[in-house]
Amino acid sequence: MNRPLSDDLLDWYDRHARALPWRVPPGWDIRPDPYGVWLSEVMLQQTTVAAVKGYWERFRTRWPTVEALAAAEDAEVMAEWAGLGYYARARNLLACARAVAARGGFPQTEAELRALPGIGPYTAAAVAAIAFRERAAVVDGNVERVMSRVFDIATPLPAARSEIRARADLLTPTERAGDYAQAVMDLGATICTPRSPACVVCPWREPCLARARGVQAERPVKPAKKVVPQRRGMAYVGRREDGAWLLETRKSERMLGGMLGWPGSAWDRGEEEAPPPAPGDWVALNAEARHGFSHFGLTLRVLVARLPQGTEPQRGQFVPVEAFHPDRLPTAMRRVLEVARTSPLIADSEPIVHET
Repeated sequence: MNRPLSDDLLDWYDRHARALPWRVPPGWDIRPDPYGVWLSEVMLQQTTVAAVKGYWERFRTRWPTVEALAAAEDAEVMAEWAGLGYYARARNLLACARAVAARGGFPQTEAELRALPGIGPYTAAAVAAIAFRERAAVVDGNVERVMSRVFDIATPLPAARSEIRARADLLTPTERAGDYAQAVMDLGATICTPRSPACVVCPWREPCLARARGVQAERPVKPAKKVVPQRRGMAYVGRREDGAWLLETRKSERMLGGMLGWPGSAWDRGEEEAPPPAPGDWVALNAEARHGFSHFGLTLRVLVARLPQGTEPQRGQFVPVEAFHPDRLPTAMRRVLEVARTSPLIADSEPIVHET
């Protein structure tokens, strides 16, 4: 059964494959660049294709090889990653790039790729199949949904994952394994979507058991939603009279480690309060900054101050206005800035000059 199904899907993929900057189109006798494939797969974890395209292109322009990325400064890579979220991926990206550069290139098998830092089962299978044409079953969220529907797997996630992987492996062909992996992901992203799947144009509509039984909208079966815990904290946004901003580089062992941010409480450790990072007349704003992380929601009380020239901070350092790039802040810190900018103490203006 697996050959006809994979053949049908590959025929569909040859006609409808998405054009993506990291992808070699079907039919081209060109080996994909392992670095580009790996970079895209790391970025695409829990992130949409639309969000990743620009980041991938900027990374490839700035660091065109894995060796160039391996030699990059941590802070520069973290700044370029800002806004993409799940910042542990950026730290793992650097660790993996340095391991690959040290060994002289990417290994070519799924098992060897798994041994690299920051590479899990999905990424190892994807790079092995797409970049090196090894037969490997690639299972992401899109593939889980497709397999759950084609085989009408009623076991709830995550318990269903072993069966889903077995089914995915059954259908994976020996030839064109990379194209097949991308075809299943494209099918899930464009046809077999979470809501209102377009079954009428699906190349697998006939063998799909869930469609035949009218339960495709109910697959995969997801576990009951958990209540998302909420945390509170505070953030201090200070601006010196010459326009410089008071920022700090977060410690590597903390959430958003290695990124620039506003001094504040250790909200990632449950601490709601913290003393001011510098002496000054700090004003608490009525509006709060909110951000959702993968496993908790965060609300930050925002305090602002215009700080005198010559202020010596106890935490952080002043960043001159010309060197301050808000787009290099993680999203949670950008939201703090959005709230802070509603205050005239922080809003862009001419430097304050005191009369003598």
